[in-house]
Amino acid sequence: MKERDNIEELILNNLKDLNDLEPRDGHFDRFQAKLDAKHKTKRITFNVVWKVAAAVVFVLLAVNQGRIYFAPEKENLAENNAEFSLSSVSPEYREVEFYFTNAISHGLTRWNSLKNDGLISENEQKAMNSELADFEDRYKTLQADLARNPNDERVINAMLQYYQAKLEIINMIVSKLQEVKQQKTNSNENNI
Repeated sequence: MKERDNIEELILNNLKDLNDLEPRDGHFDRFQAKLDAKHKTKRITFNVVWKVAAAVVFVLLAVNQGRIYFAPEKENLAENNAEFSLSSVSPEYREVEFYFTNAISHGLTRWNSLKNDGLISENEQKAMNSELADFEDRYKTLQADLARNPNDERVINAMLQYYQAKLEIINMIVSKLQEVKQQKTNSNENNI
């Protein structure tokens, strides 16, 4: 209770100061200074901007160099898609790819000889060139897929199917053209 008596005594002794309705001198100035300090805007200088930009560029370069250092094979494969093929996967696939590329090359050589014989019109040649361009686009897509996933059987099978389809189409067209050539030769012999 003694503490309570001390509080009451303190209030009674300072009653005149406590009942004063006006704050002390300088109160409004101090209050305004506090408000101004809270609403003060920070100015950003170009010096700070340049330092932040330099730090960001440094971090990006460091991250890029780290990525290149720790994963060089993936980067090189992605950059050299044109060189990545079935022969890069295994020796067995190298033999298969060698067979298909040689057979396709032989079929295109026969195509060119038939073109030189005059059996292929310009429109047919344009159609063939268009088909070959489509095959080449598909091949580049498959190379990119194979570079990303060299051990994925689905990609390898797609590459093998690509070679088979290209070879079958070239052989089919060339054999039909050779039949036409043979029929023309036979009809010319019969007319003589």
